[in-house]
Amino acid sequence: MILRSSDPSPFGRKVKIVAKILGIYDQLTIEMSNTNDPEDTLRKQNPLGKIPILILDDDRKIFDSRVICEYLDAQVDGITLHPTESDARWEALTLQALGDGIIDASILQVYEHRMRPEEKRSSDWLSYQSDKVKRAMDHLDANPPSLAGDLTIGHVAVACALGYLDLRFDGRWRETYGALVTWLDAFRARVPAFDATVFKG
Repeated sequence: MILRSSDPSPFGRKVKIVAKILGIYDQLTIEMSNTNDPEDTLRKQNPLGKIPILILDDDRKIFDSRVICEYLDAQVDGITLHPTESDARWEALTLQALGDGIIDASILQVYEHRMRPEEKRSSDWLSYQSDKVKRAMDHLDANPPSLAGDLTIGHVAVACALGYLDLRFDGRWRETYGALVTWLDAFRARVPAFDATVFKG
């Protein structure tokens, strides 16, 4: 299988961590992509022009990260990051949505700075996105996801969100959210794949 992504992508990182937890990372060939390059074939592989994309042996394409992670999970017996029991499943998927939402709102802030000249940037838009992140972080810090039981896709998504805030926002969240710092340290200790997939560029 080919995973089209980029090293800094938090959603690509989520897929890589899941593959490592499931023990099938060695079945993936990582192929770098440039979402800003109109000549990159990813726009034909995913009409949205977004990464990650999983290309199967029969040339089927699967996206986005949520779908890819669930697909990979379905290939492995005896372990799952997507609980099947009703309450646990909805809890895991909702936690994933929260982590992914932090990433989405953070990426939009990065793009506002990266893609627009300073005189065209919208402070209202930036505040709108940063407020989403703050509300989500406030909630998570007050209610850190329990790591006492089985790992779920929700845990991975939240960890990748915090990792992205470290990467693109200089880890400033750590000054405010002590419970989440402790939580991420515990996640890192339990999941070596987190440090193994960190982007150091």
